[in-house]
Amino acid sequence: MALKLAVIYYSSTGTNYQLAKWAQEAGLEMGAEVRLARVPELAPQTAIDTNPVWKAHAEKTRQIPLASHADLEWADAYIFSMPSRFGMIAAQMRQFLDTTGGLWARGKLANKAVSAMTSAQNTHGGQEATILSLYNSMLHWGAIVAAPGYTNPAVAAAGGNPYGTSVTAADDGSVDDEVKKAVQYQVERTLTVARWIKDGRNS
Repeated sequence: MALKLAVIYYSSTGTNYQLAKWAQEAGLEMGAEVRLARVPELAPQTAIDTNPVWKAHAEKTRQIPLASHADLEWADAYIFSMPSRFGMIAAQMRQFLDTTGGLWARGKLANKAVSAMTSAQNTHGGQEATILSLYNSMLHWGAIVAAPGYTNPAVAAAGGNPYGTSVTAADDGSVDDEVKKAVQYQVERTLTVARWIKDGRNS
């Protein structure tokens, strides 16, 4: 039976959208059922309108479904992607996670493989801290963190973040192709761990 992967992201100017799209494509290539979903925007339209790239990206991706609790309950594995905000998860992603208490209380988020990706505007802009702060929530869920570690050369080639793929964001949201390989590997590893979990529970 195919694994079910939820790729859930927040992106203002397109960097994490690109990472999430690569994750979606990789999951499909590996035979998984994949749902790509964005968390709701919290910023007012007046703020979005002040940044032409942000405004253009918001309009471009308006058709992508909003992430829901149903997506979390449905999936065997999660990939989250979000920008760093002062070394922490962007408020949009944090707000979505903060609504999941009911699922958590019923054990619906436990024993899912999870991995995370992020971006920041400069090389040491809090990428690792952001991913680790997301993993804190995942540990409370009882999810199984499937970080890439240094288990594949693609990790080092993309910058060497063992916690999850991370990038220094360009102004136009573009991402280097070496990062794509790291994302593909991260999805492969996450789905592998998800398969181990699922097969182990069913044995």
